[in-house]
Amino acid sequence: MGACNMTREIARAAIVSVGNELLFGETINSNAAWLGRALAEKGIVVSRGYTVGDARTSIQDVVWTATQFADLVIISGGLGPTTDDITRNAVADLFGRRLHRDESLLANLRDRFHAHGYGEFPETNLSQTEVPEGAIVLRNPHGTAPGLALEQGPALVVMLPGVPRELHGIFLGDLSTLLEEWLGGRMVPVHHRTLHTTGVPESRLAELIEEAMRADPPLASAMAEVSLAYLPDLRGVDLRMTASSVSSEEAEASLDRAEEELEARISRWRYRAKSGDIVESVSGALTDRGLTLAVAESCTGGLITKRLTDRPGASTSFLGGVIAYDDSVKMSVLGVSQQDLSRFGAVSEVVARQMASGVSERLGSDVGLAVTGVAGPDGGTKEKPVGRVWLALILNGANKTRSIDFPGDREAVRERAAQAALAMLLRTL
Repeated sequence: MGACNMTREIARAAIVSVGNELLFGETINSNAAWLGRALAEKGIVVSRGYTVGDARTSIQDVVWTATQFADLVIISGGLGPTTDDITRNAVADLFGRRLHRDESLLANLRDRFHAHGYGEFPETNLSQTEVPEGAIVLRNPHGTAPGLALEQGPALVVMLPGVPRELHGIFLGDLSTLLEEWLGGRMVPVHHRTLHTTGVPESRLAELIEEAMRADPPLASAMAEVSLAYLPDLRGVDLRMTASSVSSEEAEASLDRAEEELEARISRWRYRAKSGDIVESVSGALTDRGLTLAVAESCTGGLITKRLTDRPGASTSFLGGVIAYDDSVKMSVLGVSQQDLSRFGAVSEVVARQMASGVSERLGSDVGLAVTGVAGPDGGTKEKPVGRVWLALILNGANKTRSIDFPGDREAVRERAAQAALAMLLRTL
């Protein structure tokens, strides 16, 4: 198959995911996400994605639609040996391609079964040796279903098995080579850079950046060279900047300029972590300063401790945590005053401060961090509504406290409270 003469500057792709299990929610469509990232790394833009069931007409309708605008159509799923695996036949029929038995595929398949000690070759697997007329066979290093690629007008249509390991193996092997040959200079490198923020809502962050761009020509000029996406979750908002250029140096320079101009506007909420997890930054800061940490948790129920200890090497700086959920534990283990608990309640600045100092004293840490609040859905009052959380930190005898009202359900409040506590710690160090 030779390279096609295409007029568009950047190759566009469509991903078609096949399988009833995807539509019914029985299986998460991880293949589409993986393919999107893999294609972007090659400089191929994924313009559309489809999910269809194991129905011939549905597959054909979607594939036909995709070929009308896309240079590359990748179909995953439906290449197995069972009766519901109909992708190969549906696509061949759609484009009027007769199927023929590939004898080399048959021989390799028989050898594979014998090498694994399976005895007789199952007749049901014969369908995996059938190839549409004019198709290129893409070797599968991890399974029995080969990938298939055929040129249909201006589009390249590729069929891959739905098993992730097999799909990855074909893509990184034969398909990568084919795409390099077929698309040639149409693949424009795409470079991403992600800036991590926490403690600011997506809408407010976008508002601030847009206001700054209107008032600051250098910022506007730098941002014109990249595309900016806001990626929020319970822990914060990631800013993903994307730059495309034939030259990697030019793309990276554009990202450098955008990051430099954005820094002054988002430094209040930004943290740096290759993994994206603020715990990475917290652990690094504690280690750099030679400080140890102990944590007292009420409403978060050990979530902060879990996140800290999920990272290897946590013992370098983290001594331990106390889950003081009941007031009796706050008093007996952390030394919180019964009088203050009765007067101010567990969700209060006074109690949070005593929890932080108590855990630091009892575990012998340099830093004490505490969180107490109303996670919900019950337990809230007019004075202390659901979502009210008090954070406290003690370092070198100095106390720092903060009260935040978090929105959302119980899970959201707990996640946001844990993230806010870690952010307060990082910004204090």
